[in-house]
Amino acid sequence: MDGEQNGTQAQQDTQQQEQQAAQQQTDQQETQGKHAEETGADAGAGSGAGAEAYEKQLAERDSRIAELEAQVADAAKNAEAAEGLRAEIAAMKEQGESDRIDFKLQLAGCRNVKAARAVLAGHGGDVDALKAAEPWMFADAPQKQIGKTGLPNAGTAIDESKQMKRWEKIAGLSDDE
Repeated sequence: MDGEQNGTQAQQDTQQQEQQAAQQQTDQQETQGKHAEETGADAGAGSGAGAEAYEKQLAERDSRIAELEAQVADAAKNAEAAEGLRAEIAAMKEQGESDRIDFKLQLAGCRNVKAARAVLAGHGGDVDALKAAEPWMFADAPQKQIGKTGLPNAGTAIDESKQMKRWEKIAGLSDDE
């Protein structure tokens, strides 16, 4: 019995689907008929109702055109903004590359970074090749600070009596005279 009920249920579902399809076709035909009537009325344009409908359609079309033009203008503004951002990104990348080259030259001990940058292009941008070809542009070792201040280094132990004698001698108050 269950098999017969399932078969009957399937037939009913199929019939419902066919009825829905027929209803949709009828609705479409009615819609097309109304559209044809409106188009016919618009084509006649002699009646007052047809003219009003035509004016309404023109107004809707004009407003839609205005909306689309506004969208085009917004897209153009966005494209200009995007292009501006792309240019800014390219400038930042170029500045970063320039800073990286300057830093490499400084680490290599370059005496004049500006002059080395001018010659670097002739060596394929390779700092090591430039250093090998133009050794006079690079210092052998970082320069050490030379000179004395005359004061003891911070944190060193000092002999107070020696320090006092020294200052007395500088001031001209020493007992040796």
